[in-house]
Amino acid sequence: MLADTPVLEVKDLSVAYETRQGSVQAVSDVNLSVFRNEIVGLIGESGSGKSTLAYAIMRLLRGGAGVTSGTIRVLEEDVYALSPETLRQFRWNKMSMVFQSAMSALNPVLTIEQQMVDTLRSHRSQLSPAQARQRAAELLQLVHIRPDRMRSFPHELSGGMRQRVVIAIAIALNPALVVMDEPTTALDVVVQRSILDEIQALQRIVGFSILFISHDFSLVAELCSRVAVMYAGRVVELATTQGLFSSSAHHPYTEGLRKAVPRVTAADVSIEGIPGTPPDPARLPAGCAFHPRCAYKMAECTTTRPSLRTVENATIACHLFADKSIAQEPRHV
Repeated sequence: MLADTPVLEVKDLSVAYETRQGSVQAVSDVNLSVFRNEIVGLIGESGSGKSTLAYAIMRLLRGGAGVTSGTIRVLEEDVYALSPETLRQFRWNKMSMVFQSAMSALNPVLTIEQQMVDTLRSHRSQLSPAQARQRAAELLQLVHIRPDRMRSFPHELSGGMRQRVVIAIAIALNPALVVMDEPTTALDVVVQRSILDEIQALQRIVGFSILFISHDFSLVAELCSRVAVMYAGRVVELATTQGLFSSSAHHPYTEGLRKAVPRVTAADVSIEGIPGTPPDPARLPAGCAFHPRCAYKMAECTTTRPSLRTVENATIACHLFADKSIAQEPRHV
């Protein structure tokens, strides 16, 4: 694969859920790429479509959800063109996923060893049970868990240890892409810090690309090289992490997320939330979906959906930047 060829390429992707009230668009016209050895963040409030996008990438959509348009390519393979058997081998060999809840992802009635060995031998049938156990022990050591904990059941491990086990299973077969769906959710801040350090170290040692999904702006900003911001199923901004803090041009939603991050310096200890709540996907506002909560709202925002356009070092979907002479003075909603 060429260095400039994405490991993951999502083009014009839309995903809808079929409900009794009709089709509900959860992801709309998303374009996103992740390159080799890159960590890209995907951030947004609950209900913005982050997890739906992750499950679409892994081809794990359930509950009446389905891709309505667009393509997903991993290592230049069209994920939705693969046969069921090819897809089964493609997962974990080429792409894998760290799910939100480690306790739910692990089988409570099987030991860690049984689950790791089963994963390895399901995809590497040539491995003997002894070789699979040896590989499992190596993986646990890689995430700083003693190999003797392989005989433990998931409930006998702490939350941080369970999350490390899930990460070890995700990288067991050296995939090129790992999708991490809020891997630090429900962990305390000390364990979060440890897991983030672990992810960064593993990514350097093993060498894989990561799509890191979170609702925590500070985590994503610290870990990722580029960040995509989702709102109401659409990517409203794509920028480098450096650009998020050095540039003055941001989508109003991104600006709201930045201001909502707590700061504990002596000069600034307050946070500022985003007014209102995310919209119902079944009843999205006309025009820009963010306009009911936006302090910069213009008449055009209520009628016309903005297109992504390049502004400074970012790509932003906002009418505010259609005419760069417009000053960014907040207007009352």
